[in-house]
Amino acid sequence: MAVDSESNLDKKFIQTMKLLNIYLNHFPSHEKHGLALKIRQTAYDMYDYIVEAQKRYHKKTTLTNLDIKHEQLRMQVRLAFELSYFGHPKTEKMSVQKLNAKRYLVISASIDEIGKIIGGWIKSLKQ
Repeated sequence: MAVDSESNLDKKFIQTMKLLNIYLNHFPSHEKHGLALKIRQTAYDMYDYIVEAQKRYHKKTTLTNLDIKHEQLRMQVRLAFELSYFGHPKTEKMSVQKLNAKRYLVISASIDEIGKIIGGWIKSLKQ
C-alpha cells in the first residue's frame, strides 16, 4: 500500500471518528457507559491497528485484526441504529426515526469507505 493510501486511511478514520464522537454524545444517557463506550473502544482499537500496520514489516496478522475490528465496529453501529440510539434528539426538530436513519446512513457510509481502503490494503499484500 502506498504512503498516499495510508495517509488517506488516517484522514478518513479521523474524519469518521470526529463525526462518530458527536453522534455518540447524543446517545441516551443510560447507554453512555454501555454501547457508546464499546463503540468508542472498538474504534480506538482500530486506530491502534492502523498505526501498527503502517509500522510493521509483516502486516498480515495486524491487517487481519484490523479487518476484524472494522467488522465489529460496523456491527456495533448497526446495533445502535436498530435500537434507535442515533435518533435520540436533544434539540433537533426532526422525528426520531428520520434523525436515526440520517445519522446512521452518514456514519455507515464513512465506515464502509474505511473498509474498502482496508480491503484494498489487504488485497495489495496478496499480490
